[in-house]
Amino acid sequence: MMTDLGGGNTEAEGGPVRHIPVLLKEVLDALEPQAGKVILDGTFGAGGYTLAILKAGADVVALDRDPTAIAAGQAMVAAHAGHLTLNHTQFSALDSFAPEGGLDGIVLDIGVSSMQIDEAERGFSFQRNGPLDMRMSGTGVSAADVVNRAKVTDLIRIFGFLGEEKQSGRIARAIEKRRATHPFETTRDLAGMIEIVTPRKAKDKIHPATRVFQALRVFVNDELGELAQALFAAERALKPGGRLVVVTFHSLEDRIVKKFFSDRSGKATGSRHLPMVVERLATFEPVGKGLVAASEDEAEINPRARSAKLRAAIRTAHPAMKADFSIFDLPDLAEIERLGG
Repeated sequence: MMTDLGGGNTEAEGGPVRHIPVLLKEVLDALEPQAGKVILDGTFGAGGYTLAILKAGADVVALDRDPTAIAAGQAMVAAHAGHLTLNHTQFSALDSFAPEGGLDGIVLDIGVSSMQIDEAERGFSFQRNGPLDMRMSGTGVSAADVVNRAKVTDLIRIFGFLGEEKQSGRIARAIEKRRATHPFETTRDLAGMIEIVTPRKAKDKIHPATRVFQALRVFVNDELGELAQALFAAERALKPGGRLVVVTFHSLEDRIVKKFFSDRSGKATGSRHLPMVVERLATFEPVGKGLVAASEDEAEINPRARSAKLRAAIRTAHPAMKADFSIFDLPDLAEIERLGG
């Protein structure tokens, strides 16, 4: 997640820099990058974390699923030849890019970047009218496909769980009625209808469509599933002593990270009603006291940092455990493949 500093672009190492990453100091403190280390930045974006890690002396393997981020990052790759590689892929496959012997650190910044929000043609925000898209990779099922094709029951579950929208039923039924005569095509089109169905109250701090747009973005990009897979991949890719640092902006994302670290902490498991207790060897040990939030100063400068949460842990020498997705307790939502055009 990035923030626009304003005042135009400034030339920096590797090209123009418009954004700075959230919790930069805290991320670097948790990662401890230095010469001789190889750090993987699983969410390259505008390259803010990557540039700071490179300046600390470490080599970086960077990933991004967004082709525009890959194209924009080529200047930085050229400026740091031999110390930075940039790969177009989803971070759930990050273990495929680990060097022999493993990685010294991994940082994941979960969520949509301000670059994507600022580009109306990407369809992430209703503040700028554009096609109802929201695909980070630019391929696959779009938000328009979901809104115009999903069953009402599926829309209710998507809006209710991924967006925590209390009016999910009312909004889903209104969408079904409207799309029967005129499919949704633009961000303002959908946001305008939601505002009519659930008018904004004086006490509301956000637009009525905010939670629905969040839910659609998370669903279209399978953000929770990607995060869960990336955590298991990180467990396989890190060397003993390697550090995993994750910055989230949504309670559902933070819950997944928290559950993963708790499950991998080696604590005894079992029901209080049964005598059987299973002792497991820890694959991660926490860094610091656990949750780290943005400071008041950073939150004041960058409102997007207000919801940022950082969790970090150090990889032990014990073998990676089985990738058991049941630990996250995620519900079954609509099968996105069947919603395509």
